[in-house]
Amino acid sequence: MQIRDYMTAPPTTANLRDGLRQTWDRMQERRVRHMPVLDDDGRLVGIISERDLRRPSSLDEPNLTHLYALDNNTLVEEAMTPEPKTLREDVEFAVARDLFIQRRFGAVPVMDMNDRLIGILSIVDMLRACADQHKA
Repeated sequence: MQIRDYMTAPPTTANLRDGLRQTWDRMQERRVRHMPVLDDDGRLVGIISERDLRRPSSLDEPNLTHLYALDNNTLVEEAMTPEPKTLREDVEFAVARDLFIQRRFGAVPVMDMNDRLIGILSIVDMLRACADQHKA
């Protein structure tokens, strides 16, 4: 079983220069928590998650979080995780599962053999794969 069988394709993406409000709205509309980030040439340069849009509200209250000022003046490139770990579409499910467990990933962009983004594998996709394996 390979991850191409369970990834979400095509993925919902963001651009480096998208505003955070625009990105947040797209996440909510598409019901996704992670979005690969592309540059103007369509190359993968990062990943942004709902967690990236949260930060400590102050040093006095480190356990409280709030969203960045979610306007379009703050750009995705300021909040994203650059150079994300990726997986190839033909990676076996067990390899991806182990990576998710070891690195505590919520999602990983999936690339084709020509290094083009073709999907995203999320923890929800992984759970769906586990459920299918359990049925078999």
